[in-house]
Amino acid sequence: MRSFDVSALHEPPFASRRHVATDRVATESLEWARGQGLIGVGPSTSRLHRAGAAELAGRACPQAPVARLRLLTDLFSWLFVMDDICDDDGLGSAPASLAPMVAALLDVLDQHGGPTGAGASTGRDRPAGESASRADRDTPAGALGVALADLCRRVLDQHRPTLLRLVSQLREYLLALLWEAANRERRRVPGLAEYRQMRRHTGGVRPSLTLTDLAYGRPPGPVRRVDPALVALDDLTVDLVCWCNDLFSYRKERDSTADPHNLVTVLAAQHGRGEAAAFQVAAGWFNDGLAGYLAREAALVAHAGPTVKPYLAARRAWLRATYDWSMRADRYAGSAGEPGGTQPPHRSQG
Repeated sequence: MRSFDVSALHEPPFASRRHVATDRVATESLEWARGQGLIGVGPSTSRLHRAGAAELAGRACPQAPVARLRLLTDLFSWLFVMDDICDDDGLGSAPASLAPMVAALLDVLDQHGGPTGAGASTGRDRPAGESASRADRDTPAGALGVALADLCRRVLDQHRPTLLRLVSQLREYLLALLWEAANRERRRVPGLAEYRQMRRHTGGVRPSLTLTDLAYGRPPGPVRRVDPALVALDDLTVDLVCWCNDLFSYRKERDSTADPHNLVTVLAAQHGRGEAAAFQVAAGWFNDGLAGYLAREAALVAHAGPTVKPYLAARRAWLRATYDWSMRADRYAGSAGEPGGTQPPHRSQG
């Protein structure tokens, strides 16, 4: 019996596709994560494998060059590991413990993947993608910093403006993790407007979309980036991806630590609803948002013409990929037939 019926969600009306190299990239990305020191043997490897990073990337970028598909998949792997450290290893409930790690990772971002301090060996002397040494992993940011530096260098090799945008978005993501940790420590459920804004950062969707645009080969230029219509469509895309994630992951989060960072939980607290009723309201938010996306997209095409097609194709693929991946992956597995029972961000989506 389904307590929370995900069939209440409207299926995104876009083609479902998958990159032919998805399985190969999955193997390569797992080896990359191991080489960077992100995972070892045992539970950490199993968790990352079950996350399905390549599956999500392969559906979001079904025709990308393989090297760029790998880059996106490796970003997802990094985000999944960071998410697991916060959610499953307890760091995400202890802001005072999380803060030093966040500060070290911000230093990596500030240096764009270059050296992060005296004696640091994470600079450009090591080729992008090469396995990290033990000395690399002993830097202040640890293996997460080593892998993040590698990602930054690889993006820089392909397109510097993309790196600048990625660094800014990952900085927002890291700082938002501290907001989550403070809420968990105080057992505080955020208000609805606050949650909606901060969820756009905690989900890791914006940096993921940035590398997806790179994979599609035509990242929007600065003029397009500040177009109000494009900004609004991007915000809505991020919302839909995060809400879809919340709905599929709700059972796992409810059964584990009652995490306050879920749209269903926030709606239940703000409106005094039971969880089943709040789930239906959240599903309605997703369905209404999807209808709004289609209307905004049509208006954008009428206004901007064919020049926005790669941009729109990437977002369509993301919405479809998130839905399909959520239905198949088991990262948020709960009881059969319930949200996560066939199951993304990462509460990070990535």
